[in-house]
Amino acid sequence: MAWLTAASALLTTLATAPARADSAWQKVGGDVRSGVSGLAYEGRTSSGSGVDVLAVHDNKGAGQKRLSRITHWEGADGISPITWDGPEPVDLEAIEAIPGMPGEYLALTSRGIVHRLKVAGPKATVVDYSPLPAIGEGDDFESFALVAQNGKLAVLWADRGAGADRPATLYAAPLTFAPWGQPQFGTVTRRAYRAAYPAGDGTRHISDISVTDSGRIIVSSASDAGDDGPFDSAVSDAGRVSVSATGRVRVTLAASPSVLGTFPEYKIEAVECLPGSTDALLGTDDENLGGYVRTMPFCEA
Repeated sequence: MAWLTAASALLTTLATAPARADSAWQKVGGDVRSGVSGLAYEGRTSSGSGVDVLAVHDNKGAGQKRLSRITHWEGADGISPITWDGPEPVDLEAIEAIPGMPGEYLALTSRGIVHRLKVAGPKATVVDYSPLPAIGEGDDFESFALVAQNGKLAVLWADRGAGADRPATLYAAPLTFAPWGQPQFGTVTRRAYRAAYPAGDGTRHISDISVTDSGRIIVSSASDAGDDGPFDSAVSDAGRVSVSATGRVRVTLAASPSVLGTFPEYKIEAVECLPGSTDALLGTDDENLGGYVRTMPFCEA
């Protein structure tokens, strides 16, 4: 009887657990505190066959991990924790390397607080922090991207949106830094964006943003039905961004976004175009199911 009870419980678990059969996804976290909410390229490995990336985690409690380093190769990944030195953020959702400033990054929380970091080895030090400008009522941020063109910097970020009644709002602004390190934002523009896929009440129209060298805006969208799923995701070509020599930022969104790939059973919250490559590294925050990464050739010019 005990054996039958155990067997019945196992069959029930297998019947209700989401499938994880796609071997292209490589597991980098096994629980709700280990999902990947954002990725930032750090550099190539010494052999040149892999990449080091920084991954932020959306933990909220004191002492919980905020940042890890993932060393990614096809077929294997290494993960190591990074010590956070400074005020602990609540709910980190995105991170991006600052162009032209090696070892420096901007990390964003869901409520719109930007942390400037210096990362050296196993330690990240908070240099300064600042709220995003023009935060709208109910905004919930999961995405952040920096653009360097014509010697100027710009930043893109988005309220993720929620289902059919609330599209994402994509924000854009010029970016500079005060002498003491604080991020400073110029005039903000806004665009509404609706994902072509997935659809439904749980859709987050923009869950992350990356920008190619030529200015293509690559976005992920995700559907989340709860901590145990089911999840669904897509990566799309959303439009283009340009930054003029005077620092003017222009965003043109596609009337019909082109879906580059769909990913049932996974909740993609990180898209990072890898420099010198057409590959995007994708990361998931699958809540109780942990986190996964994989590459896809989505970042052609």
